[in-house]
Amino acid sequence: MKAMIVSQYGENAQFEVRDVAKPQPGLGQVLIRIAASSVNTVDTMIRKMGKDLPLSPDTPAILGMDFAGTIEAVGANVEGFVVGEEVYGCAGGLADLPGALAEYIAADSKLIAHKPANLSMKEAAALPLVGITAYEGLMRAHITAGQKVLVHGGAGGVGHVAVQLAKHFGAVVYATGGGEKQMDLIESLGAKAINYKTESVEAYVGKHTDGAGFDLIFDSVGGANLINSFQAAALNGQIATTVSLCELDLTLAHFKGLSLHVVFMLLPMLHNHKREQHGEILKAIAQIVEAGKLKPVLDVHSYTLEAAGEAYARLESGQTMGKVVIEN
Repeated sequence: MKAMIVSQYGENAQFEVRDVAKPQPGLGQVLIRIAASSVNTVDTMIRKMGKDLPLSPDTPAILGMDFAGTIEAVGANVEGFVVGEEVYGCAGGLADLPGALAEYIAADSKLIAHKPANLSMKEAAALPLVGITAYEGLMRAHITAGQKVLVHGGAGGVGHVAVQLAKHFGAVVYATGGGEKQMDLIESLGAKAINYKTESVEAYVGKHTDGAGFDLIFDSVGGANLINSFQAAALNGQIATTVSLCELDLTLAHFKGLSLHVVFMLLPMLHNHKREQHGEILKAIAQIVEAGKLKPVLDVHSYTLEAAGEAYARLESGQTMGKVVIEN
């Protein structure tokens, strides 16, 4: 099969087209002909940082985690999937799991689900990593109907899904963005947009919560921004974040009695730990999508498999709105 290979990591790491052996489905795996894949920030980090990240595969490597495609063969001990079905998932591109920048992937059947019927392959490929991340974070933070929920980075890959899922779960949703286009997207998704560049945390907490703070905050920006989340949270509030690779003063979190949930959705893949939970989440997300409550936003540009390097550069440019997708 044709695959895009990274032979060495680094700032100038290049993808090259190679013919490699087509995988065969092993125990518990299905062979999927990939129709589309999407690029996530963690993919670009692996390409640049290589073994500085403990989750990067050995080179030569096939990167890419998210995909949608059609099952072509089913391995032993697989239940619930048959040849010809359309599926989506996040199942490779790290550690010892070959990725999705190829014509085929042999994927653990626990990590996939049937593709939402009302999405194209491109749209479905955009959802797995960000969908699982947003869903897990909201669940762990105990989202309930009627809560005031703040999503930091509401126009981003994870954030725009978190906004829609929070709405689906019955919350009153607010989200931060940094410009007119981001604000417009947030509003179109049914949330109240907050321009973090022009409005202080104190100002928007006062304006939208009468100073009481938000019940739940999903912080897809994280890092230093977690201090803003601590400031914006209500007493005994819940915070879920996808980025906590930082040093923080937790004094404010202590005095407000906050709960912090760190979401690192790659754990099941890395450690073969409760992988079936990802399949279950993807199944739940498909039902939400088919009910018309969630739709991924795609960047205006799409790319062929051979142009994977351009797709990665597009995401790294910071100019994207929505997920960058590669079509086979």
